[in-house]
Amino acid sequence: MAVERVTYEAGGRRFSGALVYNERVRSKRPLLLVAPNWLGVTEEAIERTQMLAGSRFIGFVADMYGDGKVSAGPPESAQLADALRADAKERRLRIAAALATLLSESEKRGIADISRKAAVGFCFGGGNVLELARSGADLQAAISLHGDLTTSIAAKPGDVKAALLVVHGAADPVSPKAQRDAFEQEMEAAKASWQMLTFGHLVHSFCEPEANVPGVAEYNEAAARQTYRLIEEFISDAFEGRIAGK
Repeated sequence: MAVERVTYEAGGRRFSGALVYNERVRSKRPLLLVAPNWLGVTEEAIERTQMLAGSRFIGFVADMYGDGKVSAGPPESAQLADALRADAKERRLRIAAALATLLSESEKRGIADISRKAAVGFCFGGGNVLELARSGADLQAAISLHGDLTTSIAAKPGDVKAALLVVHGAADPVSPKAQRDAFEQEMEAAKASWQMLTFGHLVHSFCEPEANVPGVAEYNEAAARQTYRLIEEFISDAFEGRIAGK
């Protein structure tokens, strides 16, 4: 699969994401924005995007830190992510720029079906995708996997255009039940189309094989398998307008 580094701008800063697609497929395909975890545009994030995109989508890994910065982990990654979590406007600006870049670069190559767009985010990236949806982005589906769920700028009725899917662990200490409850209240008040699947006993990062912090972030093969299958089905149904409550 082709992996092309793409430089773009947002708010006067330079960013560097990764466009991912099967160059052997000639037909135009839907667009899939992938927001990685708090480590940034890592090789693991690119490999996950290759897996998700396959021959079905044009994928793009969003850069949220600038210049394609990759973090080695905490405490640096926590500082980088928390700075954006505290600034919802900047967070939305950066993730929206990534979506716009996916659209323009795909169109430039003549491989985009611009009528069908979805986004999926992992952990910190899940929160980024939800902020994108709250901002009224033109998406059919937005999916958060063990992401942070709250915001300082709550959605209002009519704001959220995408169908939302949140997949979470019941024992997630990073985004606990209080966040799930607040998200539910926000989305109900905003009259958004939303769904949530909560896996019993699971903690953070259960879809990421490299996660290995016992009691905090642990990969779970069965949950990951179910989740990836659900992603494909949810996006397909959203494209066809078959989502419950939408």
